[in-house]
Amino acid sequence: MKSLLNRKWMLFMCLCMWVLVVRTLSGCSMSKDDGNKVRDLEFSVTAEADIPQELKQIIAEKQKTPFKLTYSDDQNLYIVVGYGKQDTGGYSITVNELYLTENSIVLDTDLLGPEKGESGGTEPSFPFIVIKTELSELPVVFQ
Repeated sequence: MKSLLNRKWMLFMCLCMWVLVVRTLSGCSMSKDDGNKVRDLEFSVTAEADIPQELKQIIAEKQKTPFKLTYSDDQNLYIVVGYGKQDTGGYSITVNELYLTENSIVLDTDLLGPEKGESGGTEPSFPFIVIKTELSELPVVFQ
């Protein structure tokens, strides 16, 4: 009887230790990204003629629906945001922020519609923006 009680007690203690270890290991990470800006990133909006050919093909395949992607070559990181099919032309895209945090790159863009009184035409458009910045392996967070 005493042996059975000891086994149950040992099993209970082992289970408690296992729960403690699992919660400790899965609950915390060594480096947290609090989202605070470390610094602004310099960037340029890439003209269609300067977009790498492979990236042009990817954009052409995805442009009918909204998309977000990154592409890198040996020297630069390209961040692309597409807003999908729009009924008319005359749209523009603004870059509100592009900055570096401790563990990511953050990009915030907005799609602006045609100005009042401006004719956007009758043909659908597929607005997108290609941003070129310094090469980085950090993930991009789209806001």
